[in-house]
Amino acid sequence: MNASLRSTVTLFALILAAALVLTACGTQAQPTSAPPTSAPAATSAPAATNPPAPTTAPAGNATPTNPPPTPNGGIIFHSSQFAPVNEAETMRNVILKDAPMLVDFQPQAAGPFVDIPLAQQKAGKVNIALIGGQHGDFPAFINAGLLDDVTPLLNKLSDRKFPETYLELSQMGTDKHYYVPWAQATYIMVANKDALQYLPQGADINKLTYDQLREWAANAQKGTGQRVLGFPVGPQGLIHRFWQGYLYPSYTGTAVGGFKSADAVKMWTDFKEMWKYVNPASTNYNNMSEPLQSGEVLIAWDHIARLKPALDANPNQFVTFPAPAGPKGRAYMPVLTALALPVGGPNRAEAEQLITYLTDPKTQTLVAQNLGFFPVVQGADTSNLPPGVKLEADAIAVLQSSPDALPALLPVGLGPKGGDWNKVYNDTFQRIVIKNEDIQTVLNEQATLMQNILNEVKAKCWAPDPPSDGPCQVQ
Repeated sequence: MNASLRSTVTLFALILAAALVLTACGTQAQPTSAPPTSAPAATSAPAATNPPAPTTAPAGNATPTNPPPTPNGGIIFHSSQFAPVNEAETMRNVILKDAPMLVDFQPQAAGPFVDIPLAQQKAGKVNIALIGGQHGDFPAFINAGLLDDVTPLLNKLSDRKFPETYLELSQMGTDKHYYVPWAQATYIMVANKDALQYLPQGADINKLTYDQLREWAANAQKGTGQRVLGFPVGPQGLIHRFWQGYLYPSYTGTAVGGFKSADAVKMWTDFKEMWKYVNPASTNYNNMSEPLQSGEVLIAWDHIARLKPALDANPNQFVTFPAPAGPKGRAYMPVLTALALPVGGPNRAEAEQLITYLTDPKTQTLVAQNLGFFPVVQGADTSNLPPGVKLEADAIAVLQSSPDALPALLPVGLGPKGGDWNKVYNDTFQRIVIKNEDIQTVLNEQATLMQNILNEVKAKCWAPDPPSDGPCQVQ
């Protein structure tokens, strides 16, 4: 790994781990002897999970025990990551092509990702061999006694030199390890260089505020005659992560507590004003790569994996930079993905071989090159990263050197309610911004739904909220 990228990836690991550790004592799951309660949430974040459409019922209402098999069979790799069609095909045809066994890669949306393994466990027949998800996805499985201790496997993989803080996180506050680190990612902004002429006077693209982003979008609309700011608000877009990990913490300093606060009212008021300059087709965008490449959008926010195709296709046409800052800081959402083994899962030896393969430095290099997720092992050769991935690494390095950087975790402890949780945010946007309903009224009503979810799954607070003794409370 070259020195520049090594520094970026190491900083990324340290900041992500620090954010997770800050909330560990308040959010970690109980050991596997705990009763089968629920827990995690889904990303980007592949990080990219597929949230329900803002106006439809959340994914995961049904709980099928057997996902449809692929024609070729193989051990089942159940994942909340790399769900978009292009990412799933890259996993199957590039990343898993040289795996030591046939792999049936089955990415799932947030609800089914949690529901299917738990339903299989309840039915007494687990056919999933390997589970891949985000850090916050695993407490539901741990609380249900579904995950095996992978400490022996981690000992065998000691040559990977996983960051020690990641190994501590995999213990979830116990003396066991419940997952093997897999990859890491986040979300950034991208702009076509043609849009730079419209930046507000004196604005630094690497130190933007949300007020300056709104002014930039307004200037660009005036100059081009088009609304060229874009967000992935489509049915499979990751806009819920923008509300959860970027806008809310930047304005309220919280992920949950300030949902209906005066700061939140100010936030939605400001975003409604910004929406006047957002491309109206954003409600159909599932990722921002295509509208960036077509020129429909000149400024966009999205997950690095979903921005990668545009950056790779024409790296000289784009600039990358951190998301803006709000009154409470420059919030961003780090994403740690990991691999776990279900208790009673089939093909255990093959599943462990697949983890060994996926954490091999060569495979980690393939993931960085083709999917834009950064390695979590030493020895990955990233000297020949595509220019687009290098642009993303540069933006992350700038973010991590920002004095106002504010890590905001993916939701932890929501389990099968992850889809419902995302829907609360997306429906809030629909009611306030699209339907023009009264902001405080909407926030009060949606906060009740949020609190019901938190109470039902007994989810404790996660950073940047302070740890809680019981279910997190919406203030």
